[in-house]
Amino acid sequence: MAAAAAASLLSSSSTSSLITPTNNLCKMHSAACLDSRLYQLLKGFITSAVYCLPCQKCNVKLYMVTTPGAPFSRHCRRLATNGTVEVDGTNQEDRLIASGDHSPSNLESIYNLERQLDGLFDEVKTLIRLGKENDAFDLLQANYVAVKQQMDTGARGIEEAAILDVIALGYMALSETRMVASVLDVVEQVVEELKDDEPLLDSILLHMGNMYEKVKKFEMAIYQYRRALRIMEKKYGNSSTFLVTPMLGIAKVLGSTGRATESIETYHLVIKILESGRGLVCEELLLPLTSLGNLLSKEGRSSEAENVFKRILDQYIKLYGEKDGRVGMAMCSLAHVKCATGDVHEAINLYKDAFQVLKHSKSIALDDELMEKMRIDVAELLHAVGRGEEGRVLLEECLLITEKYQGKDHPSCVIHLMNLAASYSQFKNFAEAERLLRKSLQIMMKTVPPDDQSITFPMLHLAVVLYNLNRDEEAENFALNALLIREKAFGEESLPVGELCLPILC
Repeated sequence: MAAAAAASLLSSSSTSSLITPTNNLCKMHSAACLDSRLYQLLKGFITSAVYCLPCQKCNVKLYMVTTPGAPFSRHCRRLATNGTVEVDGTNQEDRLIASGDHSPSNLESIYNLERQLDGLFDEVKTLIRLGKENDAFDLLQANYVAVKQQMDTGARGIEEAAILDVIALGYMALSETRMVASVLDVVEQVVEELKDDEPLLDSILLHMGNMYEKVKKFEMAIYQYRRALRIMEKKYGNSSTFLVTPMLGIAKVLGSTGRATESIETYHLVIKILESGRGLVCEELLLPLTSLGNLLSKEGRSSEAENVFKRILDQYIKLYGEKDGRVGMAMCSLAHVKCATGDVHEAINLYKDAFQVLKHSKSIALDDELMEKMRIDVAELLHAVGRGEEGRVLLEECLLITEKYQGKDHPSCVIHLMNLAASYSQFKNFAEAERLLRKSLQIMMKTVPPDDQSITFPMLHLAVVLYNLNRDEEAENFALNALLIREKAFGEESLPVGELCLPILC
């Protein structure tokens, strides 16, 4: 049966199947079969995140926002543990966030707490950077136990909320999402009892909103952002640029939970506030504009998205000049949208111009994964509109860059060899396609065991090419070997095997 399936696969295959608009030239077969040594997940062009605007009216430090003249409403309480924690052989009791009583009228108490919190988080980041994640976890846990003990005695003020906030941020830096969620539940109990005029509360709520979003508790995230927004509106008014941070958080969560219309309206309001407070051209506009453009694209409102990305490109040019690398990235984003509107040739021209800007600006390395992905995407686009020779130039560039930086026999070359083979196959140059595929197979045979499933990808492509060269017996042997490897790797009833056996049923 395996031999019959292999033969059927070859007889039903066509060279056009090697390139489709959705497979980046070589992303054939189920994603579950892709070997991580060949294919890597690449990030999108631009991601959105909540950010803080430069503040003029308040002193912004790492994780606290304090307003001069706003007194502490109560004494800071001493936080300590009954036991000790050892990190690197040293006693950790003196590294806990512990401070003596402070006078409510003394603003220094705020700064003192703030400095200790900054120090704690800096130390956590340092330990993580040094690869001492366990020590960082122990340090956070010690402080968590300390503040919980204080809370058991009835202490549930802004100081406890601030310390728990930084502990949660530390756990987030460690990707300990379960601990983050647990600490957030405790912080929520504390902040719910606090009045809106407490110092530092708006900053804490912003952090909570961001962390709730990261742990997928979206309604809680919106609740924290909206309370922070309400507090900041009372402080600064309804048109202050300080409102941008919570509003961006709200807009992002709304967009993530399917409430696109509300999200778009919020982004427009953010843009209006920034235009009024910062002017029509300013760096702060770039994030909400980009987030709005991405959301419009996601919702299929391509024409509106195109107008937004045109404005983004104009902003970058005015802010940084036409030769800046960020202008090149903005051109790529606009080109992507133009593809969606059907203006493919204009999109291709934009991409090519963007590549030149990025190359001359040297703002991004030639072998950067994002650059590689864009070259492949544009090459695929060129093939789709019948401009395969231009597309092949980009694919050859990908191969040459990879060979230069990784070596000619590096496994990373395989994806580019296969892409080039697919291009040559589309234009019936099967002899060159065979040469490239045999080279890719040789590299794989040197890199992985002979029964590794990743070898089946160049094998199957080579089988199809050989079939088109009328070398049926050799082609069938490659197809059969690929089928046997997949049966061994995934099982006879698996999807990867079914993909090869399906043609026999047709």
